[in-house]
Amino acid sequence: MNQLFEVNENKIEKNHSQFVISPLDQGYGYTLGNSLRRVLLGNIGGAAITSLEIKGVKHQFSTIKGMREDVIDFILNLKRVRFSVKKSFDKPQEVKLEVKGPSEVKAGDIKVSPLLEVVNPDMVLANLDKDGQISAKMTVEYGFGYRLADSQRSERLGLIFVDAIFSPVVRVATKVEETRVGRLTDFDKLILDIWTDGSKDPKEVLVEAAKVLISHFEQIISPKVVKKEDKKEVNKDPLGLVGKLSVEEINLPTRVANALIKAGYETVESLANAKKEDLARVRNLGEKSLKIVKLALAEKGVSFLEE
Repeated sequence: MNQLFEVNENKIEKNHSQFVISPLDQGYGYTLGNSLRRVLLGNIGGAAITSLEIKGVKHQFSTIKGMREDVIDFILNLKRVRFSVKKSFDKPQEVKLEVKGPSEVKAGDIKVSPLLEVVNPDMVLANLDKDGQISAKMTVEYGFGYRLADSQRSERLGLIFVDAIFSPVVRVATKVEETRVGRLTDFDKLILDIWTDGSKDPKEVLVEAAKVLISHFEQIISPKVVKKEDKKEVNKDPLGLVGKLSVEEINLPTRVANALIKAGYETVESLANAKKEDLARVRNLGEKSLKIVKLALAEKGVSFLEE
């Protein structure tokens, strides 16, 4: 089969390129097009703000004195800030925003680490009056796809999680046409349009997508043995997000919840690991209360004081 084909790029706009890939053997226009589109939309990494802390703000439903937008509007604007990655990183990066009014707060005012660069510095985040000011610390992470804020939980007051859009690819469109090679007309021409958010170039993400596909095919050709993980390692955090729930969030009577908190048992995880003799010494916590706790934890799928 003929694997010799050309990839020609036509730069339509700054962040939009059209690639013409041909000639392809019949049927391979759809094979390549569908595979590349799937990877481009879901498996290309990028950087995004995942959480923030604003000085003087305890939760996202607050307002900031002297700022025309409320905190929710401010967060929605932060979600649209795009970062290009100068050098890959594994650990979350902290960025800061400190502006005093009167001022138009822009994405370019964010002070980033040397590993990052703000792609859309002119985007307006908020408007401050004369008596307004904002001081915020934000966490930027590298990831793939989309991460919901609700999938994360923290007991630290004032830490606000953000819905993070990591993918730099905004849109992908594919089209397959017939093309001629000499007298033969049964070849495919794949027309691939790629739009990005500016943090990566369309040609760059196309190459990344091809590399992802190659890595999967290589595993079929030369399989690498997958080592079985030690069960103890896998079960380091068996409770997951349920373990982070506070005792107030599992519908315990106020009296029981307060008694547990005063004794230092503030989360489901701490209760699940508690010993019966230690709980017996907790003031205002008798056998009846322990049964109530056991039932509440059972509803969350957590065993409690098992023999």
